[in-house]
Amino acid sequence: MTAVPQQSWSDAERRRGLAPSAVQYLDRGNQWLDRGDFAAAERSFVAALRETPDHPELLRSLALGLQSLQRHAEALAVLRQAARLRADDALIQNALGSLLGEMGDTDAAIEALRRACELEPTFAAPWSNLGKALTSLGRITESELPLQRALALAPQLESARFQLAESLMMLGRIDESAAQYRELLRRHPGSGLAWWGLANLKSTRLDAADVEQLTALVRRRDIPPDEQIGARFALGKALDDVGRYPDAYAAYVDANTSAQQRFRWSARGFDEWTRGMLTRFEKLATPPADSDRGREVIFIVGMPRSASTLTEQILAAHPEVEGASELGDLGGVIAEESQRRGRAFPDWIGDADATDWQRLGQRYLERTARWRTQRPRFTDKMPNNWMLAGALRHMLPGARIVDCRRDPVETCWSCYRQIFWVGHEYSYSLDDLAAYWHTYDAAMKRWRALYPMQIREHVYEELLADPERQTRALLDFCGLPFDAACLRFHEAARSVRTASAAQVRQPLNRATARASHYGDALDPLRRALSR
Repeated sequence: MTAVPQQSWSDAERRRGLAPSAVQYLDRGNQWLDRGDFAAAERSFVAALRETPDHPELLRSLALGLQSLQRHAEALAVLRQAARLRADDALIQNALGSLLGEMGDTDAAIEALRRACELEPTFAAPWSNLGKALTSLGRITESELPLQRALALAPQLESARFQLAESLMMLGRIDESAAQYRELLRRHPGSGLAWWGLANLKSTRLDAADVEQLTALVRRRDIPPDEQIGARFALGKALDDVGRYPDAYAAYVDANTSAQQRFRWSARGFDEWTRGMLTRFEKLATPPADSDRGREVIFIVGMPRSASTLTEQILAAHPEVEGASELGDLGGVIAEESQRRGRAFPDWIGDADATDWQRLGQRYLERTARWRTQRPRFTDKMPNNWMLAGALRHMLPGARIVDCRRDPVETCWSCYRQIFWVGHEYSYSLDDLAAYWHTYDAAMKRWRALYPMQIREHVYEELLADPERQTRALLDFCGLPFDAACLRFHEAARSVRTASAAQVRQPLNRATARASHYGDALDPLRRALSR
């Protein structure tokens, strides 16, 4: 494999001024990094710094070890010291940008990565990382150029091509996205994640030749676990696409069984946590009903794969609404407050007064201000925010909450065929999916009883049966005048950062049900959901 172009500094120049003993510790630390023993790497880099204190290359290496150990604040302090000592080092600026992005300070990350690109335009890594950072901010159109630049410099750079394929998918350029995944597979045929990316385009069908390649790939034991999981889910999709439903079902069971070894979830623990949170909110004073604070935002919640992206696309077609997709800001504000109080949510709910909730609401609006620069209102389509409906009701009493509903069997079966990686650990077991659905359903009923004017149930099957009537009702609930553009949602020009990106660029499709293909294999799921 051709080496990725690096900055023009030679290795000798980077190490200039190091004592011979420090060089030995540095080399040993880099070997530990490559082996994944980050604690040993840290010890070696610290030893090197004792031999040659405050050397930029040693500080950069130590920061990489600390970052790998998830000690981000320490890594950031070390990298900033290195940057002060060697301000014109693109490798340090790239490491700083990557760390800041991982810590969620994306604006600062972009600044550091742009600096790295300016310092060394032929260094592929910061171009790739810049494209990734822009994507995380929802600036998908801007992300394409740096990703293309990275691949022009390093065509074999797997992470850049994967991110470019994702960005093209978000922009609705599905054929181009598929082509990038195919090129990635040509260069890296053992990439199960690339296979899953291709399968996850939804509207792109895999064929018998793909089934053959994937069948061979899942039999291999020499690829990493995540790649194996990706390949197994992709095989299920490929078998479904060619109509081999019994084989597809077996492949999905195999894929989810593999994923369960990585993800753990307790149905009982989650239900108890949810009930405890609801009880705490029920004891609070009623939030102000007439406040406009938060009127700018429409929260879209519910189970994944319940047409929430479609609902957002309909709203985002309205000239007054910006579709912001899945935002982590509400959860981020709650996490900040938990850290400030030194207590986990929801333990501090009863101690928060009206002033606290107002402060938290303002913090959310500050964090999301970028989504109101072009249009006065925006959507926050984080499905899991249903758990925080009580918090946002007190923080943002003027906000609206749209609870997306779809046939529970179709919803759960669709989730079972999807890799979520994090945040949906329940999705790798049909029993857990049914348990999660029951907890969610019971919670939303209690939320609606508490806040009937702020929550609307939006049912996918009712939308299919009468699109205009349901669209008008949705807009009316959100306080928006009817606009015919919302009926032509598939024509809206915007990026869509979810697995449904291809589907919502097409007119309503009434043939989306998949569970019937699997017959009585799904009877245990049906029984679990009917309890």
